[in-house]
Amino acid sequence: MTSPHKTPQTMKPATAAKKLGVYLEATPAEFQDGTISRDELNALQADPPTWLRDLRRDGPHPRTVVAAKLRVSIGGLTRAGFADPLTTEQIEAIKAENPEWLRQERATQAEFRKESERVKQPAEPKPVRAPKPPKVDKAGNVRKAAPRRSR
Repeated sequence: MTSPHKTPQTMKPATAAKKLGVYLEATPAEFQDGTISRDELNALQADPPTWLRDLRRDGPHPRTVVAAKLRVSIGGLTRAGFADPLTTEQIEAIKAENPEWLRQERATQAEFRKESERVKQPAEPKPVRAPKPPKVDKAGNVRKAAPRRSR
């Protein structure tokens, strides 16, 4: 049974910020204080306001975005000691410096992706075994196999 009045689907600001790929604490107060409807989210994605374009371009970026821009995992960021959001300028500085931890985490991430692809590949088909020859008694008669009992 459906209700005659359909209420719009809403979400918390944290969920909307995650879907938009921005750091919630860097968004305007009016975005952080209310709930966001699905229609409002779609409008923000289709025609982002200036504040959203600036956040996406300059940051600060959430860890998921930082990890993607550096091509490492979120765990790799944590191992390297990066718990706070970073700006685009800070990310570019890390890329330019190319420290040892970044090279190591990128290698780890590449190995993980390679292994994930290998696991996704279908397994090689197992060779088909030839059926066992029928059992023959001393008189040369083929014996029927006894029915299997269920356990």
